[in-house]
Amino acid sequence: MGFVRKDVPVGHPDFGKAFPCPSRPVSSTSAVAGSLTESSGWYVLGHMTFDNFMPQGLGLAPERQKNLQRAYDIAFQYAQNPQGWILLKGGFGAGKTHLAAAIANYRLQIGQPALFIVVPDLLDYLRATYSPNSAVTYDERFEALRGAPLLLLDDFGAHSATPWAQEKLFQLLNFRYNAQLPTVITTNQELEEIDLRLRSRLADVTLCQIVHINAPDFRQSGANRVESELSTLHLHRDQRFDNFDLRERELPRDARDALRAAYDTCKHFADAPEGWLVLTGGYGSGKTHLAAAIANYREEAGGDAPLFIVVPDLLDHLRATYNPHSPITYDRRFDEIRNASFLVLDDLGTESATPWAKEKLFQIVNYRYAARFPTVFTTSQTVDEIEPRLRSRMIDLRRCTIIADFAPSYRGDVKSSTGGKRNRSKK
Repeated sequence: MGFVRKDVPVGHPDFGKAFPCPSRPVSSTSAVAGSLTESSGWYVLGHMTFDNFMPQGLGLAPERQKNLQRAYDIAFQYAQNPQGWILLKGGFGAGKTHLAAAIANYRLQIGQPALFIVVPDLLDYLRATYSPNSAVTYDERFEALRGAPLLLLDDFGAHSATPWAQEKLFQLLNFRYNAQLPTVITTNQELEEIDLRLRSRLADVTLCQIVHINAPDFRQSGANRVESELSTLHLHRDQRFDNFDLRERELPRDARDALRAAYDTCKHFADAPEGWLVLTGGYGSGKTHLAAAIANYREEAGGDAPLFIVVPDLLDHLRATYNPHSPITYDRRFDEIRNASFLVLDDLGTESATPWAKEKLFQIVNYRYAARFPTVFTTSQTVDEIEPRLRSRMIDLRRCTIIADFAPSYRGDVKSSTGGKRNRSKK
């Protein structure tokens, strides 16, 4: 298919845009696009419309409801008048595929063309044209993709990152970028994880609007919510605020006041979780009890499902995905942790300090820092002993509250229980 640009003045809505050449037939390309749509399994997404999307989510906290409503509004406005690009970012099950499919369905229902395709399938369809039995040539199929009036690419980043795949995707998106053809992309990747050449196109704010959806998996929300298999919160069901021992008959006054202040801060955080909370102290000081009490309170209040996990276990779960028989991919497991609506990381600092472990933890912590996701940390380390890159995020007091060394061990000597002179017993 040939393309032309209209002879219109600068500032006109059609200035710089590519349009199909009216003097050339489009039927063969349209037929190829139609076969692509059919073979992509599009029919199974026909039920995903704006009418049955829930912009309030299921049991979401108010700030997440607002975020999801905004994503819905942007997608609906785009469906009415597709201009430029939209990049829908978010975790698995956040609703990005539904919104992209709803855009396509809306356009098709009003008689306008739209081509929806999953990126790994797209690459497979291109490879299939190399077969001597292929009914279409590579050029015909590629032309149908890059010249589609509206192209929706689902699950970008799930493809194999071979040089060939990267090159084909760049050629496709670079053409559409230069032609300013309407394009919708969904991904669970961060921009920093995307090939630099493509990232530069997606980061162009004059063409592409990036919409980050921070809702949790719809399939594990509200009444249908189930606790993640990673979470060990069920082992801490008895650790609540109402049975936390404030040790009023045991501790000297200064220590009692410090413990009461820590308790009140944790309870306030549980009522309105915002930013981070770091609990430091020796073994047996009660920090895990308070962290579990926060998570149990959030779950009982109907908030987003909390993920409570011991840090060494977290790393073991990530390592387990490297097993060829793992039922879950590394990307999905990693995404589940870093996008958890409410995350408690217990016993930070007890993990093996390998370069790999440090890098994985920093990626999770840094992502949640940038996204401002509520997070609770417990550690027996002092703030100064925490890995420097993690510490640099924790000492940002605009986002993080640190409760340091607030109580001696329940099993230790409390005679000198003020300041840093406590004598703690350890496990």
